[in-house]
Amino acid sequence: MLPPKKPDNERARLASLHGLGILDTSPDACFDRITRIAKRLFGVPVALISLVDEDRQWFKSRQGLEASETPRDVSFCGHAILDSDPLIIPDALEDNRFRDNPLVTGDPRIRFYAGCPLALPDGSRVGTLCLIDQEPRELANDEKAMLCDLAAVVERELAALQLATIDELTRICNRRGFECVSAHVLKMCRRLGEPASLYYLDLDYFKQINDGFGHMEGDLALKEFAHALSRTFRESDVLGRMGGDEFAVLVTNASHDGTELALERLNQTLESRALRTARTYDIAYSAGVVDFDPLQHASISDLLVAADQAMYKVKRAKGTAAHLANEP
Repeated sequence: MLPPKKPDNERARLASLHGLGILDTSPDACFDRITRIAKRLFGVPVALISLVDEDRQWFKSRQGLEASETPRDVSFCGHAILDSDPLIIPDALEDNRFRDNPLVTGDPRIRFYAGCPLALPDGSRVGTLCLIDQEPRELANDEKAMLCDLAAVVERELAALQLATIDELTRICNRRGFECVSAHVLKMCRRLGEPASLYYLDLDYFKQINDGFGHMEGDLALKEFAHALSRTFRESDVLGRMGGDEFAVLVTNASHDGTELALERLNQTLESRALRTARTYDIAYSAGVVDFDPLQHASISDLLVAADQAMYKVKRAKGTAAHLANEP
């Protein structure tokens, strides 16, 4: 048996998957309708919508299978997400990757597998729409096309879920998306003993920007600040707009010394952008940073509260707290 490799973008892929907030949720009529159609259309005993998590594949929808998940290291779908084309296994007993796989030698005794990868708008392949049979078979070209068409319907549903976790203005996570992704990231950090830090950032004098230059300019300032955050932090870090002019960044596996360096890079990015535009005001901010302590922070909510409090201490020390009551 050959366990599936991890994609090169595994951390970002998992962040996108967890950001959907769909794992371990109740059955959904729309997804179940698609798997019922697939089961009937292709005449197979099993049709699944599988989502490949860190160490398991979990079935959002399943027809003909009792199990709700299986380990990732024995999954066929773990192999399928490594490529954008469908993975077709006519006879698993004739394939060196799967012939001694426990899902082949034992229940559900897979012989035929066809899985079409499911990609989110950001390109992350998070799972498959797959067909399983206990008898060897082939899939004709027109059948492959039909499978891909059904997978595209699933992708549209997943894209709609992802939009619900994205802030429309800045195109980074909204609060819901940030908390969904961060909860899974902290769970991983707790298990692996990895360090993590939460930055909570609030724009200073944002009301003055709105009052002096108009709300459209205020929106531009928010988008510019979000863009600066994206350029400053790593792809594996979790960025979110928490509401109004407040932002958060969850950083993992970074040294404590990196905190000040990250904020210096953020300042440089904002200053460099100001020089290239006609903007006549500065985008200033206050930041509170808290290191994740599993003994003190039982959840992402606990960590957010601590970082928010740290940010307000900084804001008060800078003398901008007096303006908070008038800011949106």
